[in-house]
Amino acid sequence: MSEQTAYTDVSPAQGARFFGSPDAGAVVMLNLIRFRDRADYSHAPELEPEGGCSGAEAYARYMTEMEPLLTASGGEILYSGSSDEFLIGPDAEKWDKVLLVRQASKEAFLAFASDPQSQRVTQHRTAAVADSRLLPTLAD
Repeated sequence: MSEQTAYTDVSPAQGARFFGSPDAGAVVMLNLIRFRDRADYSHAPELEPEGGCSGAEAYARYMTEMEPLLTASGGEILYSGSSDEFLIGPDAEKWDKVLLVRQASKEAFLAFASDPQSQRVTQHRTAAVADSRLLPTLAD
């Protein structure tokens, strides 16, 4: 497999494009996630569990702490599962976790993502994720 760029966070241009376009109601985010073998808490050492943990364990901590905040914001997890290989797609591309997360609107998503408590919890995701894709979808 050739070296690829890892995507772990939204770029300013992508954020401006998404949030700057007209709000069309509910948005469902398709999340594809690949975990680090060992979580990297170098950005937030105070959150690292004693003895460290795997990326999958850090992501589980993120989900445990984030789900009540998501629910309180009006969002919901529609689907959460593990993944293996594509049936149609590149053989070299593998994802550990697949999620579908619904928010009532882009505005609700932005408020949720901007909340200081959500941002603190997101540090577990940052430690956990080696690569990801986040594809917003809007109902037809």
